Amino acid sequence: MTLRCAIVDDEPLALGLLQSYVQKTPMLQLCGAYSSAIQAMKALPENPVDLLFLDIQMPDLNGLEFSRMVPATTRIIFTTAFEQYAINGYRVNALDYLLKPISYTDFMEAVNKAIQWFELSPKGNTSPVTDSTYIYVKSDYKLIQIELDKILYIEGLKDYIKIHTEDNPRPVLSLVSMKVMEEKLPSERFIRVHRSFIVQKQKIKIIDKGRIVFGKEYIPISDSYKQELQNYVNEHII
Repeated sequence: MTLRCAIVDDEPLALGLLQSYVQKTPMLQLCGAYSSAIQAMKALPENPVDLLFLDIQMPDLNGLEFSRMVPATTRIIFTTAFEQYAINGYRVNALDYLLKPISYTDFMEAVNKAIQWFELSPKGNTSPVTDSTYIYVKSDYKLIQIELDKILYIEGLKDYIKIHTEDNPRPVLSLVSMKVMEEKLPSERFIRVHRSFIVQKQKIKIIDKGRIVFGKEYIPISDSYKQELQNYVNEHII
């Protein structure tokens, strides 16, 4: 596997070092090296990449701000001299975080993590998984396989989602938006019933007073999604 990548760093020495690392790494193809996030913001839409090595501390537009503008299909490895940014990096779902000065060993560890991610979730695409029986989600710095058949419902929190399954009393927590999850799941099997809830259609056993019942849990049905759910239910009413 070869990943298309780009580098964004306002320090010429750091930019040059990462360029040299990429150029001697067979599984990477360098598609751009930018000295500011502004440059990258203009160039990347016309020249998209799989992987972005992104400095955090930059003028005008810093790496954390720019990372929120990057498409979900592009994964990010943060590079910075400031260790306190590590937690912030993972809050925007970075694959890894490299502390300067960056050794080639550390660089390769991050690259191998990216290769693994793309092999398990090809191209990191968000197209529906209609030809698969499972998905992979990142949770607690690990990739976890979840069988679609086991999913009861997905609950959206502020920055995370909880995936509730029928074979595990504890939900899987992942830093993914509800929008991305809704796009990833096959619509013929899953339906959004609330801003904060997606449920698997075939797992809906009881609807009581405008709520879907899963054991002791009650999932609200909002007005904006009520008609679509009603249409599905009407198809199965005897």
